[in-house]
Amino acid sequence: MSGILYLVPTPIGNLEDMTFRAIRILKEADVILAEDTRTSAPMLKHFGIDKKAYSHHQHNEHKATAEIIKFLKEGKMVALVSDAGTPAISDPGFFLVREALKNEIEVNCLPGATAFVPALVNSGLPSDQFVFEGFLPVKKGRQTRLKLLAEEERTMIFYESPHRLLKTLEEFASYLGEDRQASVSRELTKIYEETVRGTVLKIKSHFENNILKGEFVICVAGKDLAKDKASKNKDKYKKED
Repeated sequence: MSGILYLVPTPIGNLEDMTFRAIRILKEADVILAEDTRTSAPMLKHFGIDKKAYSHHQHNEHKATAEIIKFLKEGKMVALVSDAGTPAISDPGFFLVREALKNEIEVNCLPGATAFVPALVNSGLPSDQFVFEGFLPVKKGRQTRLKLLAEEERTMIFYESPHRLLKTLEEFASYLGEDRQASVSRELTKIYEETVRGTVLKIKSHFENNILKGEFVICVAGKDLAKDKASKNKDKYKKED
């Protein structure tokens, strides 16, 4: 019988967010794959998981996957973790999952930590319908994507790095409008966790005057919400007149 590939979410900051099931699976696994073993090693040690993790990242996943599929076909239990959060969400994992399924190997993703869910819920923006965009293209296709997103009616969620945050907010102001409602969360679950809400312009002004550190999640209101707000303001001004 073939083994099972487990995708195991790990804490995005606070180690107390690790689940009992995740610890058990990592202890039982024959092979642990990690995006960066230097990051995973202290986490594994903290939870008493005395096993070596093997690197599995975007630069070697295509080459390594054939060997992993071989282990799985031999009945081995393989667990994949990323540096933080759920594997395959803006992290390595998709290619391995697809190849495992092609080979009729069972794939099981545990529920657990991921950054965009708390950021969305904390934002105060509509969460009944949303679209996860992850990281925007750095160069090619970036403007085209932003033009398309200007028409998106659902709440949009993005990941961004500290050194590109201000540029991205500036582009949102240009393509989506300075008054578009948004929320930016950083260092989620950590000591210096912060969420800033308001217009894109207000949030940009805040981060221009504060230290840019940590990983950022940006939630931006869809076109409908922006349109509804503008309509309400228009009606308000009419009543005042």
